[in-house]
Amino acid sequence: MNEPQQTASAPITYREACKQALRQALIADPRVFLMGEDIARYGGCYAVTKGLSDEFGEDRIRDTPMSESAFVGAGVGAAMAGMRPTFEIMTVNFSMLALDQILNNAAVIPYMSGGQFAIPLVIRMATSGGRRVAAQHSHSLEGWYAHIPGLRVLTPATIDDARYMLMGALAHPNPTIIFEHVMLYNMEGRAFGRRRNDGGRHRPRQGSPRWRGHKSHHLRRFAVQDARGRRKPREGRHRRRGRRSENAEAARY
Repeated sequence: MNEPQQTASAPITYREACKQALRQALIADPRVFLMGEDIARYGGCYAVTKGLSDEFGEDRIRDTPMSESAFVGAGVGAAMAGMRPTFEIMTVNFSMLALDQILNNAAVIPYMSGGQFAIPLVIRMATSGGRRVAAQHSHSLEGWYAHIPGLRVLTPATIDDARYMLMGALAHPNPTIIFEHVMLYNMEGRAFGRRRNDGGRHRPRQGSPRWRGHKSHHLRRFAVQDARGRRKPREGRHRRRGRRSENAEAARY
């Protein structure tokens, strides 16, 4: 049996974690390719793709014209043909220019075709403000996209998220949008991953001693909220049993 192991990389930045995830995806699957404005020769607006063009060539790291609708539409067609395109849109504001392709094509084609076509594409975009880059570069539209049926929305908040979320997104048959907060790119830390010897992500088995200390267990405990929205623990099993017995006793009379 493979025992779970915890591995940690050397300290890296959030930006480098994103780059390592892209590089791993390009190595693992020849169908993966990147598209975006200035991502090849220039290395991307936030330097996430810097150096990847020299390693993988311009066929897989492609600079595009300044037309989000055009290259996202091209990527939707490539995804329908079996490729795994990954886009970089400079800021979330510019994604409005590609909203028709995202909303009316990528998100709905798997359902309109009765499952005959999958759209396994990933769109990465920088989000939020705080950098004094004017109003057209400072919105946070994650909530908008989260309300579009057919899309998956990811917001990596840690080095670990930035490093490991991309592979799951590429493996999913539906389109995924990854929002990377611009103020996190320079954040430093270690990428920890609880992994099996075979390279798979590990989560404790439900009910095991390790699971009782896992965050999912605590989220379940505090899933109930009172009328004011404050979290409160679920009632213990013995209290529920006591109430049932009281109700059954009262029913006799």
